[in-house]
Amino acid sequence: MAFTLPTDIENRPVGVIGAGTLGRRIALMFATRGGEVRVHDPSSRAREDARDFVEENLTQVAAGIDGGTPGRVTLTDDLEEVLAGAWLVVEAVPERLDLKKDLFARLDRLAGRDTILASNSSSYPASRFIDRVEHRERVLNTHFYMPPGQNAIDIMSDGHTDPGVIDLLKRELPRYGIYPFEARKESTGFIFSRVWAAIKREALAVVAEGVSTPQDVDRMWQINMGTAAGPFRMMDMVGLDVALDIEEHYAAEHPGLPWGPRALLRSYVDAGHLGVKTGQGFYDDYAKPSR
Repeated sequence: MAFTLPTDIENRPVGVIGAGTLGRRIALMFATRGGEVRVHDPSSRAREDARDFVEENLTQVAAGIDGGTPGRVTLTDDLEEVLAGAWLVVEAVPERLDLKKDLFARLDRLAGRDTILASNSSSYPASRFIDRVEHRERVLNTHFYMPPGQNAIDIMSDGHTDPGVIDLLKRELPRYGIYPFEARKESTGFIFSRVWAAIKREALAVVAEGVSTPQDVDRMWQINMGTAAGPFRMMDMVGLDVALDIEEHYAAEHPGLPWGPRALLRSYVDAGHLGVKTGQGFYDDYAKPSR
């Protein structure tokens, strides 16, 4: 079965694998043009939280997109239901290489011949998890940040990606309020993430060394950069477990990186303080999880 570029995109669903912090945000963006988005997650709680998030935000986000209109989001634990007829499937599962290898092997086997398979991985190039993928020409990275507030994304080939896939996504994604930038050679961390990783790492080092506090670093950042949140608040939003996984991956590739930032993150993760999703991280002013 040879891969062919998808057609009739406006009448076909988008699939999202993973209903966590980023998965639900990706689903929200693809639901802004009146179509259907199907989200897969084995956790009923994650699915319920994703449904609540989309319902709370969809009308407002769609109104801010040219031609936008609220669509519908279906949540399920049935992977084949998500894949049926989808023109694009975006993976947003935890940053574990073994998990991604297994998932992309399944997606390649089960998805239609014209389904694009994209990874939201924030630190792994797609070339690292396509060992068991037959149709590598339809696989690539599409790394989202934190939509609907941060809507630039990185697009990067797995080394075999059909150039037509990249051209199609560059053309279609802005219709959903998503703005793609192509990484023109393979790079761990892609474009903006590499810059942001260095900022986070140094912010963590400043606190790990006792030079400052998360709150003071963030407040200085807000004053000087004019943003609503600083590095520590933003790490809380993404999840400190995710931040630690990413930093561990960078350190595995670059053994000379300082250990202090990882040790600080590990202390919070080991204590179960993961940020917004647990009600406490570097800050403790979040609503406690209801379930």
